[in-house]
Amino acid sequence: MKAIIIEDEKLSAEHLSNLLKRIDASIEIIANFDSVKKSVEAFQKGIKADVLFCDIHLADGLSFDIFTKTAIDTPVIFTTAYDEYAIKAFKLNSVDYLLKPIGHEDLNLAIDKLKKITQHQQINVFENIANAYQQLQKQYKNRFMVKMGDNIVSIKSEEILHFIAEDGITLLITNTKKRYSIDYTLDQIENLISPDLFFRINRKVIININSIQKVSAYFNSRLKINTDLLEDESAIVSRERVSDFKSWLDK
Repeated sequence: MKAIIIEDEKLSAEHLSNLLKRIDASIEIIANFDSVKKSVEAFQKGIKADVLFCDIHLADGLSFDIFTKTAIDTPVIFTTAYDEYAIKAFKLNSVDYLLKPIGHEDLNLAIDKLKKITQHQQINVFENIANAYQQLQKQYKNRFMVKMGDNIVSIKSEEILHFIAEDGITLLITNTKKRYSIDYTLDQIENLISPDLFFRINRKVIININSIQKVSAYFNSRLKINTDLLEDESAIVSRERVSDFKSWLDK
């Protein structure tokens, strides 16, 4: 772990550096700055670290000025002899706020907190990248093949008003109000169709966003959809799906 110390008191900087070495020998102090000016210049030149240990009172001003003059997304552990700046500190990228004189136990807890936050952020980043990549690679069905008598007809996904499970079979309903039986369950269909175009509003219905005419509040914290060919309970967004449904509409 690479660290930068921003501290204008030499003894305090040395004390902090020694404590860090005792707590975790893998922490490398790559730079020590004693002013806002020197810190800003270094960050503008591209210096990078895993954590900043930052005193608030510096020789040429408050260290908060560093963050207003250059873009920094590195986690920060603030150190100061005063507690009046705590709220402002936590509005920045602050992991913790340590009062001087800094003790071994407090610093150790701050380092542990940093490691947990960093690990969690990395996991989230990797998960987000993986999910985004999967979404980009995934090919959704553009059409469904259905039987019409002795013939097979191709129905484009955008022509489908909704899918409905009814009496043990799954039906595809088109914008021309035709109904076709298909050999898929709703669970299977959910994984085949675009989540931008379709949403499963309850156990029995998956609806096309373009088929929605109006959405109204309904009792028991549910929503009711006005759309062609859906009536009564089939047109109700179940309570546990309401939040996701609203987010889907607002994409």
